Amino acid sequence: MERKQTQATSEVPWYVVNVPTGKETKMCQVIERIAPEGAVIECFSPRYATQIKRAGEWLDVQKTLLPGYVVVATRQISAVKRCLRKVPEYARVLSMGESFVPLASEERAWIEAFTYEGDRCVPMSMGVMEGDRAVVVSGPLKGREALIKSVNRHRSIAYVELQICGRIVTTKVGLGIVSPKDDSSTDS
Repeated sequence: MERKQTQATSEVPWYVVNVPTGKETKMCQVIERIAPEGAVIECFSPRYATQIKRAGEWLDVQKTLLPGYVVVATRQISAVKRCLRKVPEYARVLSMGESFVPLASEERAWIEAFTYEGDRCVPMSMGVMEGDRAVVVSGPLKGREALIKSVNRHRSIAYVELQICGRIVTTKVGLGIVSPKDDSSTDS
């Protein structure tokens, strides 16, 4: 049953809505509440999993993948656009020229490959540094190291570039860097 639902929703176009940064989750709730019934199939703010260190302990957290943007899956973008006029906050559907263009299949494929409806969080990748280059050994960035523009080892994140609505967007994803085992080291 769930498989059919996933196949049906995979055919629904995804549109990107620009919203105030930091209010992505709230804006999804507002859009779902005020949109005409059946107009919004799914509204989400893509997230990524990472770890932060608090009081000496590593904690698993989720952070916003595309700050200032939410994704609306709908076949009725005109109805959604009309309802956005009622939102007291800034919210507009990204367009190319005069028309609203859904995300291209290759643009949404990366998010779809690692998330699913109801849980749009990209899992954390793990890697090692070889010189100044990250080599990803597991997770969504494995085999996609070319997307990585830089790594912040202390924050367990990688900065990657994605194309969204024809624009290059730099964003963060979780990347834990572990030290390779060194057989010559000794424990003290």
